[in-house]
Amino acid sequence: MTDEPSRRRLLQAAGVAATAGLAGCAEFGGEPSPQETIDCDPVEPASSVSEYATHPDEDVSMFGRGLRRLYYYPDEHVPESVEVNWSMPINYAGHTAAKSSPVPTPAGETIVFAGDKGRVDAYCPDGQKKWSTQTSATELGFHGSAAIVGNTAYIGGYDGDVYALDIDDGEIVWHTPSSELDGTLAVGSSPAYYEGSLYVIAEYGSPSSGALWELDAETGEPLWSDGRIWGQPHPSPTIDLDLGRIVAGSNDGVVYCWEFPSMEFLWEFQADADGEEREGGEFRAGAEIKGTVAAHDGRGYFGSWDNNFYCLDLEDGSEEWAVDTGGSNMSNPAVDPEQDIVYAGGDSGIVRALDAHSGDEIWTADVNGRVVGALTATAGKVLVGSYDSHLYALDRETGERCWRVRNRGRVTSAAVPVDGRVYYAERGVFSNYYDDDEETVLEEPGHAYCLRDAE
Repeated sequence: MTDEPSRRRLLQAAGVAATAGLAGCAEFGGEPSPQETIDCDPVEPASSVSEYATHPDEDVSMFGRGLRRLYYYPDEHVPESVEVNWSMPINYAGHTAAKSSPVPTPAGETIVFAGDKGRVDAYCPDGQKKWSTQTSATELGFHGSAAIVGNTAYIGGYDGDVYALDIDDGEIVWHTPSSELDGTLAVGSSPAYYEGSLYVIAEYGSPSSGALWELDAETGEPLWSDGRIWGQPHPSPTIDLDLGRIVAGSNDGVVYCWEFPSMEFLWEFQADADGEEREGGEFRAGAEIKGTVAAHDGRGYFGSWDNNFYCLDLEDGSEEWAVDTGGSNMSNPAVDPEQDIVYAGGDSGIVRALDAHSGDEIWTADVNGRVVGALTATAGKVLVGSYDSHLYALDRETGERCWRVRNRGRVTSAAVPVDGRVYYAERGVFSNYYDDDEETVLEEPGHAYCLRDAE
């Protein structure tokens, strides 16, 4: 832990009532119920791991594909036409945060899904359920995605707890409750893993703040934290090993940066916040950063609610360029590091391909609705979910639509390509959601999907 008390800890000196639920309980309040599990068929391993997987360890699979969160899969070919192979209900909450994205095991033989009522499911590519584990994160569940290291999946929940699950049977390996993390309100970020440590961003209330935590991956023990973040952060931490930086944005419109791995704080960048004062004037609304920074060639790329998409120099936090997108931005960009192209989407419903060095526009595409989840760049296509309840595949060179798939709810997870299939998740379908005078009704749960070649 840090030796000095954090700003948040001083403000919370009166104490925080922590809730420490029992993880992995099929019936809340007891031990996990025994369950039957199956073994998924092995998947033929790739001949080589892409150098752009952005993690030095081949047995690690993470949200955004790696530490730099590039969402870049140049070795994955998405079919020219697709059909739904299988789907299953997983999301039931009305919370408007982006939904958790599926994460494959490093070999691709198991896909891990997490739902917004606290259930974690593992499926084989053919749709057979391997196991299902219900945690105590039942109110808003999971919105961050798992990090899978070898035989263990790590994920943070909106109950403020962090969980480690065994990939073979779904059993809880360890569970770090919010009480051991200074009374976290929620952990909505996706963990980053490196050399035995997990790095997660936690949210707090009273005051609206956050912290970057380092946990021991083997035991879940908290090792270090820095509570300087304001505004209940949602983004996941991004690590650039070449430059030695770990960065994350927050709802105060600030990107925070630490030297890595020493964790010495280096700089912060403030986006154009011009809204109401929050927490006694400590920060202003208007420039919330909801999406995770993508790091490439010493630069960081992200969008803000101030209608700008930014590129920063990660060495010192200076602004390289900014593009006015005509609306708020909360999705995660994808980056093609070979062609130096950034793909970004936002509330305007426009997907942009931008030159990574200059910010110049290469092409635009209209996906008929807000883009909230992460974009994904594959061998020839860009995958993007839309508020119009479709998943789109755009030509990576031109932006032209290759296909789109109609779903039930708004598609707000990342689409993850694995061995010719595409996995993603949607929100539930609600009526009267924005009508304060009427009861909000869940019409149909949001599903997780697997697409395959239709030919």
